[in-house]
Amino acid sequence: MKIRFSLFVLLLTLSGCAFHSSGESLPAISTESTSPHFDIKTGKYNPPVDLYTVGSVNPNLTFKKGESLENNVHTTWAENRLGIRIRYLWTISGTSENYANKLRLEMVKGNMPDVVTTRDADIIQELIDSGQFMEVGGLFEQYASKVWKEAVAEDPSAWDTFVRDGHKYAIPIMDYEYNSDPLLWIRQDWLDKLQLAEPRTLDELEQVMDAFVNRDPDGNGIKDTYGLAVGFRNGPSTWMGDSSWIFGAFGTVPEQWNRRSDGTLEYGSVQPGARNAVALMKHWVQQGYLSTDSAWLDEEGAANLFVSGKTGIIAGPYWMRGWPLSILTDKDPRARVKAVAIPYGPDGIAMRRGTLPVNGAILINKKMKHPEIFFTYQNDLFDYYATSTGEFANGLAEGYDWAMVGGKPTIAPSALPLGGVRVASYTLTFDGARIPSKVVKEIPTDITPVLLGQKEASRKDQFTGPPTATMKSDGELLKKLEQKSFQKIIFADSGIGEFDEFVDKWKAYGGLTETSEVNAWDRSRR
Repeated sequence: MKIRFSLFVLLLTLSGCAFHSSGESLPAISTESTSPHFDIKTGKYNPPVDLYTVGSVNPNLTFKKGESLENNVHTTWAENRLGIRIRYLWTISGTSENYANKLRLEMVKGNMPDVVTTRDADIIQELIDSGQFMEVGGLFEQYASKVWKEAVAEDPSAWDTFVRDGHKYAIPIMDYEYNSDPLLWIRQDWLDKLQLAEPRTLDELEQVMDAFVNRDPDGNGIKDTYGLAVGFRNGPSTWMGDSSWIFGAFGTVPEQWNRRSDGTLEYGSVQPGARNAVALMKHWVQQGYLSTDSAWLDEEGAANLFVSGKTGIIAGPYWMRGWPLSILTDKDPRARVKAVAIPYGPDGIAMRRGTLPVNGAILINKKMKHPEIFFTYQNDLFDYYATSTGEFANGLAEGYDWAMVGGKPTIAPSALPLGGVRVASYTLTFDGARIPSKVVKEIPTDITPVLLGQKEASRKDQFTGPPTATMKSDGELLKKLEQKSFQKIIFADSGIGEFDEFVDKWKAYGGLTETSEVNAWDRSRR
């Protein structure tokens, strides 16, 4: 622990990240000596109560002039509507890594607020194991609204990874179904120019990629385009620039536990299908269909390759049209981007990484005297925002994420300041509140048949439990082994034979034990 703590201090020191606070000296936990009074008639606490938290100011957050994460239209709403003052002990700018490392530093000191919310799966487990947060299963049953309970009940496995000895220590932040499942986004204008049909199989995809590389689709007279944008820095299974579907075409989904025909669980990255996928991607790199830089590109780096006009295909979620693909179409009005189904492999198989409808967790400090305050806040968002009724029928804040034009509500960017301010990002759970099955209302009608037409291709990780003993001790080593082996084979000079060496090492370094532990967990649930 001392070594790890010192490493986090060093990382934060070197990162140069900025720290912000409200400028006040705030207590770390709620200090009300008597029970807060909730006025049923007004639907708010009177006098107002404080709810302490911490937050990350990531680069995608936008604010109107004079507003910040600590003081904005949403915090004002919470105080005026519910009598809840959302107070930040600290906020930190930068990446999610900065936020996770700051949480680790404060966790070691015991400086935790009333409520911590985060998307980071690793830090959630560390926070739970710190012993500083309370069991929340009973609280959820007592205080959560019917709408919120029904949303979580849509996928009971959402709780699994937060359970210790049968008790729940974090509340899952629910997300929409299929929210990160990859589709193929393709330059339709390039297909039209080169008189190509949209690809349905891997063979047809290769023909399209070859044309995108060798037949000058952008018309600049230079051979400077690629077929497919991939971000491999964080592995093949990721939220943008994804390549899990290439593995899926050979019957396995990487970086997760898949169910075999005999009912047992197996790790996708060490299966024969993964070997075929790695060999194919290496071939694509050799043909120039993939940039060698893809080995080090993260998700946004892959997207930048596409929106800069250098690549004709990228895999990513249904909502990519709004961002970042709009960067391309805004810059080049002639560019047309279309969503198409993921292609089938040589045996007629199509699989993609399926997403659990969970986007993080809520942890409640053992020292919080009145946890019902948080439930009052989140219940209101579920009851009205998640259902698009009452005060949130059109959005969270008029003049921010919606406006009235000609007597009718609109979310058109042209009618909104800054092209629209995503107030949901200011909420404690990042997206306001989401009911998994309500995803259909969010999907554009032209994309719905593409995404939902391949439901059977969506394969979720079948291991949803807390980290096993071997995952805790050797999981990081196994992940690095896999990542470096795949990068060397696909993007460097290693031959496909190194895949077999990787599998042998994976088994010897803890993979077989991990497999045994995962299947023991799976049997215990039946």
